[in-house]
Amino acid sequence: MVTGEGRDDGYLDDSRVAELVSESLADAGLDGRKVLMIVPDHTRTAPVELMFRTIHEQLSGRVEALDVLIALGTHPPLSDRRIHELMGITQAEHRERFPDVRFFNHLWSDPEELIDVGVIPEEKIDELSGGLFRMSVNLTVNRKVREYDHLLIVGPVFPHEVAGFSGGNKYIFPGIAGKEIIDFFHWLGAIITNPGIIGNKWTPVRDVIDFSASYVPAERSAFCLVVKDRRLAGLYYGAPEKAWSAAADLSEGLHIVYKERAYHTVLSCAPPMYDDIWTAGKCMYKLEPVVADGGRLIIHAPHVSEISYTHGHVLDEIGYHTRDYFRKQWESFRNYPWGVLAHSTHVKGIGTYENGVEKPRVDVVLATAIPEERCKKVNLGYMNPDDIDVGAYKDREEEGVLYVPKAGEMLYRLKKDE
Repeated sequence: MVTGEGRDDGYLDDSRVAELVSESLADAGLDGRKVLMIVPDHTRTAPVELMFRTIHEQLSGRVEALDVLIALGTHPPLSDRRIHELMGITQAEHRERFPDVRFFNHLWSDPEELIDVGVIPEEKIDELSGGLFRMSVNLTVNRKVREYDHLLIVGPVFPHEVAGFSGGNKYIFPGIAGKEIIDFFHWLGAIITNPGIIGNKWTPVRDVIDFSASYVPAERSAFCLVVKDRRLAGLYYGAPEKAWSAAADLSEGLHIVYKERAYHTVLSCAPPMYDDIWTAGKCMYKLEPVVADGGRLIIHAPHVSEISYTHGHVLDEIGYHTRDYFRKQWESFRNYPWGVLAHSTHVKGIGTYENGVEKPRVDVVLATAIPEERCKKVNLGYMNPDDIDVGAYKDREEEGVLYVPKAGEMLYRLKKDE
């Protein structure tokens, strides 16, 4: 059963959110239980602070424990200050108003923080991937899933380059998972390609995510959020699979922009929440479908000075390339982290690799604080952000120029693909 409400032409005010949370948790069976909230980090637009305060108000005093784990995937851990900012509280408020709550970063690369919960056999991977892979995959996840009775996922649903739509059990796999399943899940999506998967609800990757979650020993439920203009347009509660499904249906109607034509130039502006190309790459993923063949997409992010705070050293070695560049030279690349290979292909976009010549469909250019020499090293174009007059890109769609002031979450598609 799913409770909740969605509006395709309005928003849920805070009082309605409080009512929905109260109704959802009234008979959720959480009294006396140890509950671990799993939330996204700052790279996802969501009223995490509102949901945290509202859920705490409902559960504090009813549950034995209510703590929060930040589903970082492979993103860097947050400082105490940034955690408090994410949750919308001060250090003093944490101490005085929420002393019963502990906050944890997920540490994906620390074996001491992970436990094995099972192995997906190769026959099942073959089935789930539609025959694309036949291999077993070990499932490791944050050890706290065995320290709590119930996992309460709280996070938004948007079109997503790897899963089709984000949210639901994705906050467990890969959100609080270990390396092997993270790498496999991303490379599976890369093989299918971003244009082939983004904004599609049912995908092989989603099948892998949901099947993996069935190995987790704790009970699971989710508040799946649909966010527009930084406000809640939808809120659904229930089993993660069902709440996610309802949210994805609403997201499909709210988060996809259809255009009549393709554009030879796209200025895709990264918001401050993306602090490296690892996250700002979404400015390519969400716009790739409307860039014309041979067109140029500029990721405009003057505040970004790093390729990836976690994986930059690997990307300096392999660079950014199309999927076929790696597939046709697989023996040279198979031992690199598959998740990093996947990111590389998603930023570079689709293309071909024939007779040693790579031909990307789109020219991807960084207009960031990353030096030109490094951009060339990783096989991406360069523009000095100081030389870009943003105003010169506005209101020129009839000429084939598209300006997107806050890229990364809304998916753009051609109307003929509707």
